[in-house]
Amino acid sequence: MAELDLLRFLAALAVVAFHYLVAYASVWGDRPAELFPALAPIAGLGILGVELFFIISGFVILMTVWGRGLGAFARSRLVRLYPAYWLSLAAIAALYGLTGAKALDPKLSPGEYLLNASMFQRLFKVTDASGVYWSLWAELRFYLLIAILVIIGVTRGRVLTFCGIWLAAALGVKLLEDNDLAVPEVVREIVMPGYAGYFVAGMALYLVHKHRGGWLPWLYVVASYGLSLHSALGRVHGRIELAGFKNMPVSDVSVIITMTLIYAVMALMALGMLRMRSSRTLTALGGTTYPLYLFHSVIAVALIPLLTGHLPPWAVATITTLVSILVSYLVYSFAERPIQRLLKPRRSTQTPSAPAVQMEKTSVP
Repeated sequence: MAELDLLRFLAALAVVAFHYLVAYASVWGDRPAELFPALAPIAGLGILGVELFFIISGFVILMTVWGRGLGAFARSRLVRLYPAYWLSLAAIAALYGLTGAKALDPKLSPGEYLLNASMFQRLFKVTDASGVYWSLWAELRFYLLIAILVIIGVTRGRVLTFCGIWLAAALGVKLLEDNDLAVPEVVREIVMPGYAGYFVAGMALYLVHKHRGGWLPWLYVVASYGLSLHSALGRVHGRIELAGFKNMPVSDVSVIITMTLIYAVMALMALGMLRMRSSRTLTALGGTTYPLYLFHSVIAVALIPLLTGHLPPWAVATITTLVSILVSYLVYSFAERPIQRLLKPRRSTQTPSAPAVQMEKTSVP
C-alpha cells in the first residue's frame, strides 16, 4: 500500500519539524519557537506525528499477522526494528563519547547503553539513550499483546473481541485516573490507556479495509477517536505546562482539527479512496521513515550548534532536515536493508502444486 509509505514519511517529517522548530531549545541554545514564530504553531502539531504512527502500526501489524504464526511474526518484528535501532544507538554513543556534545546527552554508563540495546530499558527504569525511543516501548508492548492474539488465532471475530476488551480496559483505566483513583503500574503498562485508542483504531480500520462491512469496527473507530482526543490533548497540555504556551503555541482547537484530519485520512485510506500507484520514490520514502525517526535527533545535536551563528535559523533548520533525510536514506539503503536481507530466512524456491495453492488460498480466514 504505497499510500501508507507516504503517510509514514509525513508522520516522521512532522516529528522532525516539532523537534527542530519547537522542542530542541538545548540544541539551538535558544527557544526555537522564538526563532520560528510563524511556523511554531504548525510545527508544534508535529508532536502528533507519533499518534499517526501508532494508528498506522495498528493497521499494518494486523495485516502482517493475518494468516501467520507466532515465530514468523516475532522474526519479522526483530528484523524490522533492531538493525536501524542498533545503528542509531551506536551513533548516539559515539557522538557523546567521542565529541564534546552536551545537548540532549542522556549521560548513560556503558552498561546502560548495553541495556538500551535490548529496547527494554524502560522495564528496568533506565533512561532512553534518545528521547524518541519512548514510542518504541509502546510499540513493543503492542507487539506482546498482538502475540497473544496470534497464539489464539487471528480471525475477524477474535480481532473484534480483542479490540473490544482492550478498548474497554483502556477507557476504564482512564476513568479511574481522571477521578484520582490508584491504578497498579503493571495494569497501566499493559493496558496503555494513553495509546490503546490509536492501535485499536488502526486494527479496526484494517478490518474495514479487509472485509468492507460491519458496524462494529466503525464503532471501535469512533470510540478510539474520542479516547485519542483525550490522550492527544493531555500530551499537548503536558508539553505546554513544561515549556509554557509561548514556547509551545498549540491550541486545543488545532489539536482537535489535526486529530480529526488524521482519522479522516486513515478512514479514507481504509476504504480504498486514497489509493496511490507504487513507485520507487514512495518505497524509498517508506524505507527512510524509521531511520529518519531514529537519527534526526543525533544529527541535530551534531549539526545545529555547528551551523548556528554562521547561517540564519531557517537555513540551519533546512540544511539539518535535508541532511537527516539523506543520512536516513543511506542508512536504509546501505545498512538496514542489507542487514535485514541477511537476517531474513531464505524462502524455498520450490513451486507448490496447483491444488496446494488452491488449498492455501481457501484456508486463509
